[in-house]
Amino acid sequence: MADDTEDWGEGGGDAVSAPPAVAAELPEIKLFGKWSTDDVQVSDMSLTDFSSLTLFILYSFQDYIAVKKFARYLPHSAGRYAAKRFRKAQCPVVERLVNSLMMHGRNNGKKLMAVRIVKHAFEIIHLLTGENPLQVLVNAIINSGPREDSTRIGRAGTVRRQAVDVSPLRRVNQAMWLLCTGARESAFRNIKTIAECLADELINAAKGSSNSYAIKKKDELERVAKSNR
Repeated sequence: MADDTEDWGEGGGDAVSAPPAVAAELPEIKLFGKWSTDDVQVSDMSLTDFSSLTLFILYSFQDYIAVKKFARYLPHSAGRYAAKRFRKAQCPVVERLVNSLMMHGRNNGKKLMAVRIVKHAFEIIHLLTGENPLQVLVNAIINSGPREDSTRIGRAGTVRRQAVDVSPLRRVNQAMWLLCTGARESAFRNIKTIAECLADELINAAKGSSNSYAIKKKDELERVAKSNR
């Protein structure tokens, strides 16, 4: 018995050799299991940092549109993006769109409904344009954010308007608000669903068409700012 245990260390070791390590390839993370963030481009350099696209689009306007940095299967991360200043720039852009749809008291907290609306809108965008809906969303945000605005200068009775540049983060914030407001208003007392109206708004804004509520408002803001230079 003693001899057998000695032989175990010498001859038996080869038979129980560990299998070679194989690096497992992680599957690509796609929004709703369909839309990839790999080919999404943020063409506006100023917005790169603000686009958490990897499902969340604009983070510099590229860094402020978080697309590829923070990819998710669903635009629902339960993150604490309001806890600190500028942290919302890290929120995926699609999730910010979903959150913006929950405006007005009757819609507060209905995030699953908002996610469903965005999912349907993306399907419609793909059917109508044949493009990646994430790219359409990023282009819509870039085109809808005003580059110049006016602010009030002075106090008491003497107040005047002064034209100012708009920061990248505010451009993204303003664009999201205008896109969602336009979709909501066009769906009100309309046979079209909110998903169809959101898809139309995003497609028109991505083209820069004046049929888009967001583009019209952006042009109006920039026109007023120009007159106050």
